[in-house]
Amino acid sequence: MNKTVDVAVVGATGLVGETLLSILEQRKFPVGTLYPLASERSAGSTVSFRGREITVGHLADFDFSKVQVGLFSAGGSVSADYAPRAAAAGCVVIDNTSHFRNDPDIPLVVPECNPARIADYRTRGIIANPNCSTIQMVVALKPIHAAAGISRINVATYQSVSGAGRTALETLARQTADLLNARPLELEGQTRQVAFNAVPHIDVFMDNGYTREEMKMVWETRKILEDERIEVNPTAVRVPVFFGHSEAIHLETREPLDAVRARELLEAAPGVRVIDTRETGGYPTAISDASGHDEVFVGRIRQDLSHPNGLCLWVVSDNIRKGAALNSVQIAEILVQQHL
Repeated sequence: MNKTVDVAVVGATGLVGETLLSILEQRKFPVGTLYPLASERSAGSTVSFRGREITVGHLADFDFSKVQVGLFSAGGSVSADYAPRAAAAGCVVIDNTSHFRNDPDIPLVVPECNPARIADYRTRGIIANPNCSTIQMVVALKPIHAAAGISRINVATYQSVSGAGRTALETLARQTADLLNARPLELEGQTRQVAFNAVPHIDVFMDNGYTREEMKMVWETRKILEDERIEVNPTAVRVPVFFGHSEAIHLETREPLDAVRARELLEAAPGVRVIDTRETGGYPTAISDASGHDEVFVGRIRQDLSHPNGLCLWVVSDNIRKGAALNSVQIAEILVQQHL
């Protein structure tokens, strides 16, 4: 990229915001002037970018006509208020919250799957970044869907606490220390401990008995893969892992596709790394492989014993990187290269 663009990072002091700044620097994104922004509470602090400290501005006071790209990761209510204002000022917003994902006139993009949809930003000036658990799943499933069509997905997620923010990281660390030192836990109300546990509850429950986190995977998968016929049956579980989501995926294809061919497709797919040697350690895990890395890792590729067109996969990825910040920056790279 020879051109430079001025960039605002909204929520710059949060977990995803900090990672956005790091990835912008690592990937040498052509930032002209960077404007880190946050709420009044964090405004006035500093963030590091390209070897210097930059003062964090107050979001409420910022003039978005000064930037061409806005990377938003400060919560749905903030995006609901400020993203349309930024777009009206001529800034293209890449929003990491769930607020706009289901809007039919706002593109929901994973660059490995549907990069052409980035051009649709022109309608409202906003591009939505999908949910972290959806992103890693569709990156792995896109080549299989393109080759044989996917009719149904059963998925159980094992999601790290960083998906719930910095406070959740601190909670896991504190609970672990307390339990290892024989101290009682302090839990509020019906909250379940997360340390040494698996909690089948992420986000709020909906009328159909599924949580909103689970329904995001249903809605978003269909939109990204552009196929409303795909049936998705998810169970989302929080586990005591700091970074990196894991998913056990059982899928059914419309056309026959064996595990050997599936492995070949995945090995050639962009953004995917296959680790599948069918021996001890011959599979990816959140800690040893995904955390701190950009790829979506796939292993345990095998035929479903219960269905003639069934396949089983194990998929892991860093939820803060590919599941949030990296995907946003990849969208921004294509936006700058091809559309601005």
